[in-house]
Amino acid sequence: MIKILVIEDEEAVRENLIDLLEAEDFEIVAAANGRIGINLAISEIPDLILCDMMMPEIDGYGVLSTLRQEPLTATIPFIFLTAKSAKADFRQGMDMGADDYLTKPFTRAELLSAIMNRLERQATLKKYLSHQSTNKTLSPKRQILEISLHRVVRNQNFLEEFEVYYQPIVDIKSGQIIAAESLLRWQSPELGLVLPTEFIPLAESTGLIIPVDRWVLQNVCKQIKSWHDAGIPYLTVTVNLSVMEFNQPDFIDKIVEFININHLEPQYLEIELTESMIMQDVNSAIATMNELQSLGVSIAIDDFGTGYSSLIYLKNLPVNTLKIDRYFIHNVAQDYQKSAITKALIEMAHNLNMQVVAEGVETEAELSFLRENNCNAMQGFLFSLPLPAAEFENFLWNNKRLPRLPV
Repeated sequence: MIKILVIEDEEAVRENLIDLLEAEDFEIVAAANGRIGINLAISEIPDLILCDMMMPEIDGYGVLSTLRQEPLTATIPFIFLTAKSAKADFRQGMDMGADDYLTKPFTRAELLSAIMNRLERQATLKKYLSHQSTNKTLSPKRQILEISLHRVVRNQNFLEEFEVYYQPIVDIKSGQIIAAESLLRWQSPELGLVLPTEFIPLAESTGLIIPVDRWVLQNVCKQIKSWHDAGIPYLTVTVNLSVMEFNQPDFIDKIVEFININHLEPQYLEIELTESMIMQDVNSAIATMNELQSLGVSIAIDDFGTGYSSLIYLKNLPVNTLKIDRYFIHNVAQDYQKSAITKALIEMAHNLNMQVVAEGVETEAELSFLRENNCNAMQGFLFSLPLPAAEFENFLWNNKRLPRLPV
């Protein structure tokens, strides 16, 4: 049963809403003010929140702002109930992360339409993110995973259980490590090592990916600054982001905060986006990417060539680095079709003033092909697996390089 939280300080309005929604077989939780509403949202985790905008003490804006900062409630659809009709008021709420407005008085049909539209959009997003089957019965392991992940986020146990690994990115001409891709690992007390392919889709489908992404971002910014202070001034680190974090209203503010807290030069942070993320809403994505670049943050497109038909948009995207997916790199020297595609991608990226990184390089034949075709950099098992920070740092201090291939 779908659970809806109603936050409304006018008793008559609140009771009418409860009666109407219960008649439609929704489970209703009600709060008479903003403070109670916040507590109920965190404890009950409703599927949707209806909140009056004008309330004493904590108004609707305060409720929304608080819940968007709480990991467990950050992605719950939120609809304002308001007697106001000024577009400026609507824009303020939308900028803060509201999903919709209902202007009083509204009809039963308008209320139900707004609710169902938001729930359908949320269901579609979760389906896209989780890539789960339509079977809603969760396996015992999945249930334990979800409970454990909620516990980590709720108790802020990131440092105890999460660790960021770094896979070197190597300049093909010089052989020098020039950057690294950050990759999250989870050592769960209950389950042992949990693979990213298991917990990342779960984190995305539950909304927990937002606090996880933010912890990784802050941790990476701190680590980059630490390496720079230790005498490695050139190193750039890339961070993969989920579509949910990228679309958060305060995403840019958080990037600025993490850069400033760590006194980091922004050009050494690179944000990796998948082309499928960008293609969901090209115009919105371009606007956010332009904001990132205006800060000095670099942008990479990850897994390029595996998703949507985005070639038509590529020239309009503010991108510094194009990363060629490992599918095209595997056996590229022997596969004529992969060879033709990879050559074309490298040439196209260079014509658009982008650097090119080949992912998943595992053999000397693949590396030789990339060198011959002027690919800028590579990462993959041929050079190194992803490493804990201390081991990656040893690579840097020991000046580990890519060996030159025989001519």
